[in-house]
Amino acid sequence: MDEKGTGLYPLHRCKTIHLVRHAQGIHNVAGEKDHSAYSSDKYFDAHLTPLGWQQVDNLRNHVQATQLLNKIELVIVSPLLRTIQTAVGAFGGEEDTNGENAAAPLMVVNPSSSNRAAISSLNSPPFLAVELCRETMGDHPCDRRRSVTEYKAIFPAVDFSLIESDKDVLWKPSPRESLEEVAARGVEFIKWLWTRKEKEIAIVSHSGFLHGLLSSFGKDCVDDIKKQLSLHFNNCELRSMVIVDRGKLGTDSAETTNYPGKIPQGLDLPSG
Repeated sequence: MDEKGTGLYPLHRCKTIHLVRHAQGIHNVAGEKDHSAYSSDKYFDAHLTPLGWQQVDNLRNHVQATQLLNKIELVIVSPLLRTIQTAVGAFGGEEDTNGENAAAPLMVVNPSSSNRAAISSLNSPPFLAVELCRETMGDHPCDRRRSVTEYKAIFPAVDFSLIESDKDVLWKPSPRESLEEVAARGVEFIKWLWTRKEKEIAIVSHSGFLHGLLSSFGKDCVDDIKKQLSLHFNNCELRSMVIVDRGKLGTDSAETTNYPGKIPQGLDLPSG
């Protein structure tokens, strides 16, 4: 086929990913009024606004109504407060209002004075924090994370085991990452994603990272699709996509629905 026409790929070489930008944070409100606010320590590791939590509730209603919540096998989240809050609120278990569930909560009650109930991990997909999908780093304190120890106290059932350092050693005051550097990190993230066995994955990240990630793909697509990939993500927006492993980056295990069609052992029987 023409390189910009229809493609055909084995199902076991494909993954469905659901890209989500975090809901509105306090830094977004301040930054829209005055862009220099992004450089203020006041918004270090910014948390969600009350409107942001409403956006999370709306997204949760959507993923439940579309049955998407029942399909997702893993939620990957950038280890920053606003992204984890968005992820557990949208894809976690039901609110744990009485605290009697034996499972560790995804979120404890009232984080950052949000007046939110605890969120249970019962019947929810696993949550994994991954630093590769963090926001553009440098200059903006809102993109600097707190310690893993602090996060574990707020989000006990989120898996932080892939983060090597308790303190944030990646964020530096300057220089701020370039689009090219974020795009390269996005490619590295996608390559890592192919090492995972899960086939349907939600990824909760940031506008800068998502833009950098998507800028590395779609070059073989028609202009309309390129334009769709480059569109800025709104707060709490979700976009579903399929990624294809054309270079055997992942494992060689066949799709579970494939059937080899082996010929039975023994002599051929007469055709009657």
